[in-house]
Amino acid sequence: MADQPRSIDETLALLQSEGYVADRPLATVLFLALKLGRPLFLEGEAGVGKTEIAKVLSSALGRRLIRLQCYEGLDVASAVYEWNYAGQMMAIRLAEAGGTVDRDILESDLFSERYLVKRPLLQALEPDTAGTAVLLVDELDRTDEAFEAFLLEVLSDFQITIPELGTIKADHPPIVVITSNRTREVHDALKRRCLYHWVDYPDAERELAILRSRAPRSPDRLSREVVAFVQAIRKEDLFKAPGVAETLDWASALVELDAVALDPSLVSDTLGVLLKYQDDIQKLQGSRAKGILDRVKDTLRMPE
Repeated sequence: MADQPRSIDETLALLQSEGYVADRPLATVLFLALKLGRPLFLEGEAGVGKTEIAKVLSSALGRRLIRLQCYEGLDVASAVYEWNYAGQMMAIRLAEAGGTVDRDILESDLFSERYLVKRPLLQALEPDTAGTAVLLVDELDRTDEAFEAFLLEVLSDFQITIPELGTIKADHPPIVVITSNRTREVHDALKRRCLYHWVDYPDAERELAILRSRAPRSPDRLSREVVAFVQAIRKEDLFKAPGVAETLDWASALVELDAVALDPSLVSDTLGVLLKYQDDIQKLQGSRAKGILDRVKDTLRMPE
């Protein structure tokens, strides 16, 4: 288990050690979240690296990563706990078959930790010899307001009440990272309990550094052209601009095709790796993609 960073520079170095290229504002809010013991709320477009921050923290600090992937209809049974009903029914039948059924003893046994199925939020409150866990609540905006209200209660006191067992409280609060793609607004009451940061698309210099870190097999010329092309099409009127994840996927795919530089036909043939909507692909195929690529090459001053 590694010690938590003691400064913003150490936080930057910690992220860098795991191949995550962060800017100083992100490192600052992350350092403060760790220092103050506050949840970190990250908003931004899909694919800009929000989820990766929790993974990097877990790996760099040597902590267990507990991920709660949010979705519409997420409830307490899936997020917090539920009882092993099949096991309880078997215990009841065995007790009845034995002919000695003490209701009080049986009920006490049935609603004990032996039959408790712990889900991510409850797991995150448990002590761990490796240190407090990193709890990732991913894509909170996909849930409904009822679950958001429940999570608000959990984050307020880091405790959960189970009627049959009582209140379970964390000795030390977990490191909490909450992400949202902003498909809907998350309530202000929850945001107030967190430190907030908007994770934006990186500029060209930082995206190139990310690409070099995560896709080291990509030739330098190809990497520069990929980043410049992606930066250019993010300014186009697209339904969904490519994130950093798509940049990395595209570069990796081009490497597998033995590409050392971009050309119009290669771009058109592989746009499905970079863009995920047919309307966007059709908009950029052919002469549009060639025109963007020509401008990119002129900007980079790279000969054909």
